[in-house]
Amino acid sequence: MLFDPFTLRGVTFRNRIGVSPMCQYSSTDGLADEWHLVHLGSRAVGGAGLVLTEATAVEARGRISPEDLGLWKDAQIEPLGRVARFLRAHGAVPGIQLAHAGRKGSTARPWEGGRPLAPPAGWSPIVAPSALAYGDGYQTPEALGEPDILALVDAFARAAARAAQAGFEAVEIHAAHGYLIHEFLSPLSNRRDDAWGGSFDGRTRFLLEIVAAVRRVWADDRPLLVRLSTTDWQGPAGWTVEDSIALARQLRAAGVDLVDCSSGGNASGARIDVGPGYQVANAARIRAEAGMPTAAVGVITEPAQAEHIVRTGQADLVFLARALLRDPYWPLRAARELGAAVPYPPQYERAWR
Repeated sequence: MLFDPFTLRGVTFRNRIGVSPMCQYSSTDGLADEWHLVHLGSRAVGGAGLVLTEATAVEARGRISPEDLGLWKDAQIEPLGRVARFLRAHGAVPGIQLAHAGRKGSTARPWEGGRPLAPPAGWSPIVAPSALAYGDGYQTPEALGEPDILALVDAFARAAARAAQAGFEAVEIHAAHGYLIHEFLSPLSNRRDDAWGGSFDGRTRFLLEIVAAVRRVWADDRPLLVRLSTTDWQGPAGWTVEDSIALARQLRAAGVDLVDCSSGGNASGARIDVGPGYQVANAARIRAEAGMPTAAVGVITEPAQAEHIVRTGQADLVFLARALLRDPYWPLRAARELGAAVPYPPQYERAWR
């Protein structure tokens, strides 16, 4: 079943394998270049059904690092369009993740230490729902006022419109891993007492407003995905799986087609029990209890493991990250191991006979 097609709205994925968004920290002024073309393109050649870009910022200060992709201006459309065309030409659905880093913005690349940086000109200040730093050594963000919140909702919509111009067929809104939208969702980081905080409805309003704005500019026949951190791993004091289930019901009614189920990232001291498939149970609960298609992600490394997740109905798709960094052709190898008949790129067929 891992190699059965899967359809959301008017878009059909050739299989149930997605390339999870993975930052490459290799962009200049938010522009995609040859690295992004080759990195993402090789995963399409390798047989993935959906290839998602890294977190692509909707405004300059929304980048995690100064070297991240962006889609906040028209000059960034065509470089990403080149990538989207290549992905489609090689059988993958081109997808883009739209994001804002919030209080975790302006950090160095991992191989340069990953430490917080003084925001470059035009970035300052970094922003969040409340003036709370992520952890020791991180900058204290400025709390967003309502006009700025509404401007950011519009920024997500304008980036989605640019994504459509670039030829992407799926959009994912990044509401996970302690970045801006997740910061609004979680009571750990949202201490507001206005209409954008406090209650569950207040804390979820920012995401739901973004979904509505994106859905207005995103074609009805194209799917809209949302990545959630399904738990903060902080018990009832933080965002919980039960919160995610309740939110998923609202997202389904708002026009979201699939929830990409991750976890963590919003509490610097969280203890996460990481192991093979450690987040799959949350994807299964959301799928069953919210009636929402889901993608499972997190230490999914072996073909039989991925097949089991899909075959047992725990998730509709599996998203792979590090496994696809290690082996861009993981889907072709998985097909061989599972006995699935899939086409190989003709240039590579002789290697698989």
